[in-house]
Formats: sequence, C-alpha cells, structure tokens
Amino acid sequence: MALFYPRRKCFLLLLMRELPDELQSLREFSTEMIVEAVVRCLRVIDPSLVSGISHMLPPGMSARFRIGMSLAQACQELGFQGEVGYQTFLYSSEPDIRQLLMFLAEKLPRDSSEDTDQPIGKSRALQRAIAAKIREQLLLPWVPPSCRTARLQRMQGSCLMRHFHTQRLMLPEKCLSSDAVSSDVRDFYENYLPPVTAQVFQRAELAASLLERSLADVSSVQEREAEWKSQGLASRLSHEDYWQRKHQRLQKRVQEQLRQCSQCPTDSQFSAGASGDHIDSLKSFGSRGKQEQGKGSQCTRTEKFTFRPELVSSAGLMAVAVESLPSSRKLDQDNRTQQEEEVTSLQQQLEQLSMQIDEAGAEVKKLNLGLMQIEDARKQSELHVAENEDVMKVKRQTVALLSDAENNLSKLQLVVESSTKRIVHLASQWEKHRVPLVEQYRELKKLHQSRELESSRRLSDIKEVHKQIRTAAEEAKRKEVLYKQLLTDHESLPKDVSRAAYTQRILEIVGNIKKQKEEITKILLDTKELQKEINNLTGKLDRTFAVTDELVYKDAKRDEAVRKAYKYLAALHENCSQLIETIEDTGTIMRGIRDLEEQIETEAGKRTLSNLEKILEDYKCIKQENMTLLSHIKEA
Repeated sequence: MALFYPRRKCFLLLLMRELPDELQSLREFSTEMIVEAVVRCLRVIDPSLVSGISHMLPPGMSARFRIGMSLAQACQELGFQGEVGYQTFLYSSEPDIRQLLMFLAEKLPRDSSEDTDQPIGKSRALQRAIAAKIREQLLLPWVPPSCRTARLQRMQGSCLMRHFHTQRLMLPEKCLSSDAVSSDVRDFYENYLPPVTAQVFQRAELAASLLERSLADVSSVQEREAEWKSQGLASRLSHEDYWQRKHQRLQKRVQEQLRQCSQCPTDSQFSAGASGDHIDSLKSFGSRGKQEQGKGSQCTRTEKFTFRPELVSSAGLMAVAVESLPSSRKLDQDNRTQQEEEVTSLQQQLEQLSMQIDEAGAEVKKLNLGLMQIEDARKQSELHVAENEDVMKVKRQTVALLSDAENNLSKLQLVVESSTKRIVHLASQWEKHRVPLVEQYRELKKLHQSRELESSRRLSDIKEVHKQIRTAAEEAKRKEVLYKQLLTDHESLPKDVSRAAYTQRILEIVGNIKKQKEEITKILLDTKELQKEINNLTGKLDRTFAVTDELVYKDAKRDEAVRKAYKYLAALHENCSQLIETIEDTGTIMRGIRDLEEQIETEAGKRTLSNLEKILEDYKCIKQENMTLLSHIKEA
C-alpha cells in the first residue's frame, strides 16, 4: 500500500491496524480514518495533548467542529508549521493530510532497535555517560553523614571539596628563543625552574593558582591596551617609545621617593644660641603658639622681658587672693562680702594689667612699623648714593680726558670706527650663517607640518580602525547571541530523529531525480533530433520548391500544360504550408489540454466538489440541529 514513506514501525502499526485491504492511496481515506490516525499518533507522542478527545467522530456537527479545532490546536502546539484547522480534518485534501501525517511520523518516539542501528560518536557517548551518571546520582536518596557508606560518603560528602587557595607561580615571561632573553636567564628557565606542578605545596592548589595567574595576565594585557588607546595614541608616540618613557618616569619617581625617605628630618624649631631666660619665657607663654617658639627679633624679646615682672606680680596677686579665700562654707556674711570685694578688686587690677599689656603690644607694633620704614629709607638712600658714585666716576673720567681733548677725540673716533667695522663684519658673518639657518628652519618647519599632517592622518586612520574594530566586535557579539539562540533552538529540537531514515529518503529522492533527469535528457535529445530533421526537411522542401518553381516558370511562358502544372505546384505548396501551421497549432492545443488535465487532476485531488457537498450537508445538519434546539428551548 503506497500511502507515503513512514519513518517509524509503530506508525505503520497505528495506520494498518484496522485499515481495509482495498485502500490503495491516501486519497481514499475518509474523514473518520484521518481523525482516528491523527488522534492515535498524538496519543503516542504526547497523551496530554489529546486528553479527553476520542478517536471516533461523533454524529453531531458542532461536536465534530470542536474535535477538529482541538486536533488543529494540538498539532500547532506540537510544532506543525503548515496551515491546519478544522477543515484539514473534516474537508481534507491529499497534500495537506500527507504533510500532516509525515510530520506526526517524524515526531513519534524512536524504536529501541532503530537506536541500536545508529552509529554513536564520541561526544554522543560522553553525553550519554554523563546523563547516566547524573541520573544514577539523582536516584540515590540523601543520607545523613552518620549513616553513609564509603561510596555514599564519596558521592554526597565534602571530602572532594577544596578551598580556593592560590600560590604565586613563576613562569617564563618571554619566549626562550628570542634575543631579549639572556643566556643566564635562559639557563635558569631550562635547567633550574621547576614546573608549575612542583611549585605548589598542595596538589589541590594547582588549578586555582593557574586560574589566578591567567586572569592576572589577561587583565594586565587589557589594562595596557586600554591605556595605549586612551593615552598612548594621544601622545603621538610609537608603542615602544611610550612604554619606555613611562618606565623612565616610574624609575625617577621611585628614586625620588627613596631619596626623600633616606634623608633624616632636622629639628630647626629652636636655635642653638637661645638663652635660658628666653626658653623660660617661652615656657611661660607656651599658649601663644608656634610663632613665638623661634629665635625672634630683639624688639620681641625686649617686649617679653619688659612685661614679664608685671605678669609675675599679677600671678602672685592671684595666688595670694586664692590663698586668702577661706575654705569653710560656714563663714558669716561680712567675711563673704569682704572676700567678694577683694575678688572684684583683684579682677579690676587684672583687667587693668591686661589693658596695659595690650597697649604696650600695640605700641611695640607701631615701633616695629617705624623701624621697617626707617630700614626702607636707609636702603633707598644707599641705592641713591651708589648711583651718585657711578655718576661721579664718569664725570671724573671726563674731566681727566678734557686736558688732552683732541687726542682723546681722535682715539675715540678710531675706537668708534673700529667698532662699526667690527659690527659690519659681524653682520656679514651673521648673514652668511643666517641664510642657511633660515632655510634649514623653513625646511624643518615644512617637515614638521608634513609630519603633523601625517600623524593626524594616521591618528584619524587609527580611530577609524578602532571604530571598525568596535563595530566588528558588536557584530561578533550579535552573531554570538544569534549562535547561542540557534544552539538553544537546536537543543530544543527532538534528538531522537533517525539519521539513517533521512539519508535513505535523501538517497531515494536523489535516485528519482537522476532517473527523471535521464528521461528528460532523452526527451530533449529526441526533440533536438526531430527538430533537426524538421529543419532539414523544411530547408530541402524550400530549395526543391525554388528550383522547381524556376524551371516550371521558364517553360510556363511557352506551354499551356506547363502553366497549369505551375498553378497546381503553387497551390500544393500553399496547402502544405497551411497543413504545417495546422499541425503546429494542434500541438499547441494538445499541450494546453495536457496542462488543463493536470490542473483538473490537482483540483480533483483537492476534492473540492466533494468537500462542497459535505459542507452543504453539514450546513443542513447544523440547521436541523439548531431547529431541534430551538424547539426544545420553546418547550422548556
């Protein structure tokens, strides 16, 4: 029974379980058989999709429409991309049903015998082993630590867990074959540097140390690239010059820091020649700040030593007043008033002393200002005296020269002439040196401008390249996202698809195409041969007619019988041409008839008339059901 090519044995069993033997094509399937086949396939694929749907069509049309809509929705949820609806099942056509049944056949589960026939690759075997191991571990229940066996302790315990401890690994920084590595360093790397597996104290720390080292290398490279893109390109230096200058700057900074740290700080707050009295006065006036801790001027020390006895006397008075206060709280009112009067008097004296101190300080400030003004006037007078001395020296020399004025004037004139000649000579020499220097300056300026233009052009090119790199990176990211999406779609596709069945179908299709191609080539060759023969015969006929026409036309002028033969010949040629045109038109009509027959066959395959008749019958049934429902409603 050539229904279609099934991919699963269970699909054949589902369709051929109760099918009659007289069925020879899918076109002969009835609506009930199509619905039953689809429902049975959906039950095998996913029973939840057709839960509550019977494989037998009910007699009512409304129930049939509901079943058709449910089946169409189930097929769409299963992933069917074609057009499907209730009309696909109730008013079916052969191509739609064939496509739907082929889709359901592909979705059926794989047989175990078919799985064993498929070749298994290494990745597939590894995935199956991992899945089996995970499935085995998931099936094991969790057991408390005190009740675990040795096997469960290895699987569920924490004995295999390790802390993320790292150690610093020493690796060759450069390639050993390069010239930048010295012989000693190369000898150390080759003979004395232990491998990374021997540089860690514990075996479990090797992976963590390698991960940290690789991450540090990657981050350092990324930081260098980012710095070069942000600062290196703006400096307009080459890659090596930029990093060399940065290395030199870092070396200078480290040397300065070491030099500053190596110098011992000196305490210059107090001078070595300070007197003991001055130190005592600084101690007594310690609250005045750091400005009075230095050596100070003579006026400042005079002020301090002048007002020191008054301060000492006021302090003594305060001490006497404090000692004179009674310690007992049970004194009479007179003693209290007397003490208050004494305190007020002492406070007044203290205020007077502080006022005197302030006035003395203001006077000292005025004296200091006057002293500064006097110092400025003295300096100005010294400058004026120095200027007058210079003027006097010049006048003295001129007076000395006036005694022999003529000789001195001649000497002065000679000196002036020699000076002018020397100036002219120097000017000519300078001009000789200036011209090539100016030309060199102009050339260097042009070269500098050209280099600036070239550097700006290269900088713009580099920016454009970076822009292209960014766009390429964005495109790569977009393609990576698309790749991940396609990978997820690929993973979501069913993995139980039989490759052997696909290859067999492809080989059969390729074989059929080859056969059809061979038949088409044969037909084309026959057509070419026929066309060639027709062209030869047509040419021969035209040449024969031309020769005959010429010969008969010559004799037709003299003989009446030949004239009649010439007329018959022309009529025969015209009839033959009309016959050829009629044959060509007949061929065109036959081709149109064949096309129409093919269209009729395709339309007949769609069963349009039968579907229309079914639709009319279903419409009448629905109308009758509606009438019965209305009558029941009226009776109720």
